[in-house]
Amino acid sequence: MIPRRALVAGLALIASPVRAAGTTLRMGDQRGNVQALLQAAGALEDLPYRIEWSEFAAAAPLAEALNAGAVDGGNIGDAPFVFAVAGGAPIRGIAVRRSTQQGLAVIVRADSPARAFADLRGKRIATGRGSIGHFLVLAALEANGMAASDVQLAFLLPADAKAALVNGAVDAWSTWEPYTSQAELLDGARRVVTGEGITPGLGFQAATVSAITTKRAELTDFVRRLVAARRWADANTDGYAASWAKLMNVPPAVPTQWFNRTRERIVAPDAGVAADLQRVADTYRRAGLLRGAFDAAASLDGSFAEAIAAGNASGAS
Repeated sequence: MIPRRALVAGLALIASPVRAAGTTLRMGDQRGNVQALLQAAGALEDLPYRIEWSEFAAAAPLAEALNAGAVDGGNIGDAPFVFAVAGGAPIRGIAVRRSTQQGLAVIVRADSPARAFADLRGKRIATGRGSIGHFLVLAALEANGMAASDVQLAFLLPADAKAALVNGAVDAWSTWEPYTSQAELLDGARRVVTGEGITPGLGFQAATVSAITTKRAELTDFVRRLVAARRWADANTDGYAASWAKLMNVPPAVPTQWFNRTRERIVAPDAGVAADLQRVADTYRRAGLLRGAFDAAASLDGSFAEAIAAGNASGAS
């Protein structure tokens, strides 16, 4: 177990000076993700700059904010990252989350006769356009030898997708955590397929090219804190679940299930990450949803590798 005080002390030792005390880092987030993690770990203490948080319901609107320059950075999955870059968003992946994929799943109601993804042939599946849930459906179709026309997709934001599943407007929902655990534990939903073995499990801490240039010191410090907080969370699963449940006002069973079946590590962008990201882009291209060339390696910025290493060292203290 890594006490929060040890984590904060370690961050203080490795922190580099930030140019201007009045600097503001504008960070986009999705509910229950980065801000909740940093807060639970105590990694937002003694910041030498301000963080202005903007919360988004899903990755697609967050990517739009990045493209518009409304935020300096944000956390998005591999699929929406591909679409954002392909659409011309001036962003780079500066740190990479590699995680297990049991919480990325296509779920059905308790009374559904479907027991496997193939049972959803001819059925309606809700998910977010260009989301990791969308990617999971495409990957599952390929894994089962099915065509895109074998299912009907309903593109909805999470709250609307949840309601559609509950009231029977759709037969399944392809979603991610914490929505998966909430649906399973609170609504009795079942997973019929997960991303394990068919999706690479990448998530990106993205930043705009402008912020990388003008706020490098702030981003470097932020990445250190994020990596250290991630290490703390993995070593303190029960404490993190309790803190997360209180912050998000949900039953503790939801984050406990999520965190116990998901393991994450934050790594620097490398050739392996580029290859896995290219797989995502190629899957969308085969489905006819992505046109033109996509250079995965060019969308990544490995210059924050030292910050990632320092954060891992602090989180392991």
